[in-house]
This record gives sequence, C-alpha cells and structure tokens, in this order.
Amino acid sequence: MNIVKNKILDRNLQKPILLDYYHLKPANKIPVVIFAHGYKGFKDWGAWDLMGQAFANAGFCFIKFNFSHNGGTIDNPIDFPDLESFGNNNYSKEVQDLNDVIEWSTNQLSDLIDVNNIFLLGHSRAGGITTLVASQNDKVKKLITLAGVSDYKTRFPTGKALNKWEIDKVFYVKNGRTQQEMPHYYQFFEDFIYNEEKLTIKIAAQKLTIPHLIIHGQNDETVNLQEGRQLHKWNKNSQLHIIREANHTLGAVHPWSSIYLPKHLKQAIQCSINFYKK
Repeated sequence: MNIVKNKILDRNLQKPILLDYYHLKPANKIPVVIFAHGYKGFKDWGAWDLMGQAFANAGFCFIKFNFSHNGGTIDNPIDFPDLESFGNNNYSKEVQDLNDVIEWSTNQLSDLIDVNNIFLLGHSRAGGITTLVASQNDKVKKLITLAGVSDYKTRFPTGKALNKWEIDKVFYVKNGRTQQEMPHYYQFFEDFIYNEEKLTIKIAAQKLTIPHLIIHGQNDETVNLQEGRQLHKWNKNSQLHIIREANHTLGAVHPWSSIYLPKHLKQAIQCSINFYKK
C-alpha cells in the first residue's frame, strides 16, 4: 500500500493544509474518498488511519486532512498547539478548506484518481461541512455523513451567554482529554450570521441531488440520532443507516492502540464502501 503522510497543501495568503492519502497500485484510475474530521478533531485521531487503509484496500484513494484552523500546526498536527488559530476558525473557512482539498486532488492526483468519482465522508461537525460543499460543488458525486450534525445555529450560545460573548469577544470550552481551555472568538458567530443562508445545513440538504447516505449510531451521546433522522427527512433521496448500540465515535478512542478497527466503525466503513461502489 502507498501511504503519503503530512503532505503540505500551500495556499496563497491562507494557512496551509496538511493531508494524508492512501491507495493501492491500481491498474486504472480509482475513485477518491475525502474524509473531513469533526470538532476538536484531527486527521490522526483514533482509528482514522486504519479507516484510511480499509478504504484503500477496497480500491479507493482515501484522503484525510486537518482543517487549516483546527489548532494543529504543520510541525505538530496532533492535538492543539495553536489555540489562537483554533479560536479564529469558522464554518466558512472549513468550507473553503474542503473545496481546496477537492481542487488539489483533481490537479495533483489526476494520474491516480478518477476525477468523475469524487466522494465525501464527513464525521460529526464535518457532516455539516460536507453537506454544504456537496450541495455547492458539482465535482462531488456521492456524500456520506457519519454521526453528522443537522444544525449549526442551535449550537451557538443564546441570551445572556451570547451577550457576554459579544462583550468579551471570546468564550472557552475545556477539552476533557487534553485539559486545554480552547477559545472561540466572537468572529465565529459573526461569520455564521453574515453567511447564514450559505451555512444552513437544512438548505443544503434539501438541494442535494446526488446519492446521500446518513450513518448514525443508535447511542450517539454527542449528536443525537434525531439529527440523523432530520437530515433524512430533509433529503427525500437519502438513505439512513442506524448502527445498533454505536456511540458518536463508533467505538474508537484516542489514542487507538489496536491493529484492528472497532466493531461499529468497521460496520460503518463496510456500509460506506458498499454505498460508494453502487
């Protein structure tokens, strides 16, 4: 298997993006799956590396990347050494990042991939980002949202908490694993309100005309299963697959020390492979 780690995608006047890609040596050009991580996530989290190998073994080129403002750096892409960058992240930047990765793949991997078969896979918060991009970018031919969120606006503070955020310009969320106090600057909310129509997942889901598979764990403690049902309701052509007893990360944790995929994530990957190959 060919594995390229920490490839730098340089961009004019914007932060670079770090990405990995996996593939076997194909006889013909192969479809590509581009995976986007969720909130407080990164490309090297948990069992994502094993997931990349599983997709590659199934005949895909698998790309995973760090969002440019996820809090990682080029030198240290794991965890969150750059909290200032994390605080300046917003949904518009993540949409641009994903579009740039798609563009990079079609330009830089054109000898390897079938540019007419570009598929997206978004976990958690990135379920929304991939839905937005899939509704806008006609290069995307299939979409899978994995434990994906259905509404960004409801995740912002309201009332007095929102007023305090506006005054203070920042609020902090503690990362239970790293114990870091992670900043969110008020620009995050301002950017969403300014671009609300373009960043509303419901509008994007209703516009989708490509095949869309919604995978959700029955016992998701972070993004309730009802959000998956809501996505399915908005897109009449979508499919909903519920994994019994699965949690938000489908059994994976960070760090992941086993050479085997967790049971529920393995089920989700096989379901995804079947969907992409139809």
